[in-house]
Amino acid sequence: MSKHILIVDDSKTIRNLVAFIMKKEGFKVTMAEDGLDGLEKLYSAQQIDLIISDINMPRMDGFTFIKTVREQEAYRDVPIIVLSTEGKEQDIQQGIQLGANLYMVKPAQPDKMMTNVRMLLGKP
Repeated sequence: MSKHILIVDDSKTIRNLVAFIMKKEGFKVTMAEDGLDGLEKLYSAQQIDLIISDINMPRMDGFTFIKTVREQEAYRDVPIIVLSTEGKEQDIQQGIQLGANLYMVKPAQPDKMMTNVRMLLGKP
């Protein structure tokens, strides 16, 4: 069974691009347009194996989204990759402190993104 990835980004272009890359590699993908939508999709999915989230989003930003996900026992171990245009050291530190496993700055190279996804999912 293929792994299920949740992509949370307010940019439809970015969501579609990341989804395309993940689907091409055989992953199942669910997309959300902000943190609140991301939580709804996370809670309603049978299983999410990895989350890729932006930081700057309306309604609920990525930092709040990550913090909320990590506060819940059922999702504590789900790997989270931040994919953001925010590359300042304080943003990276905050993302990691809140529970992100990796922080990637846009534009991320698709092959590097896939390497990181496979690493976090424990796949070669």
